[in-house]
Amino acid sequence: MRGVRGPGEKRAAATVVEQDMFDAVVMADERFHGEGYQEGYEEGSSLGIVEGRQYGTLHGAKIGSEIGCYRGFALAWKCLLHSGTGEKDSRKMKVVEALITLLQHFPYDDPTYERLHEDLDRIRGKFRQLCSLLNVQPDFRVTAGGSRLAF
Repeated sequence: MRGVRGPGEKRAAATVVEQDMFDAVVMADERFHGEGYQEGYEEGSSLGIVEGRQYGTLHGAKIGSEIGCYRGFALAWKCLLHSGTGEKDSRKMKVVEALITLLQHFPYDDPTYERLHEDLDRIRGKFRQLCSLLNVQPDFRVTAGGSRLAF
């Protein structure tokens, strides 16, 4: 007899239904955890891109402003020292030329350049050397309103 079920078969079917419901309840925690993780990961990734872009723009602007001040400083002193003929002036002029050369070789448009920070440190060092030779005390500041170089 095919269509007729015995009492044992009914209990087995009921046990399977109960087991499925129990598994659904137990597995709900894991399922919700997985779904929450995926949603959080996607939202975090998109927010990370936005935040990274903002940070990169701000940091790049600060470096650009700093480099621009160094370049303007070096070019101004190059013009001022050009007329000098003394031995001290020639030494100062060599340091000015070295700073200008470093600034010209700085990778303005390649943020992935491996030695970017090393080159920036060299430029800062050469700038400090020049300030020492010129006997000037620079006060370079980058603020939200822009950069400032004062003496």
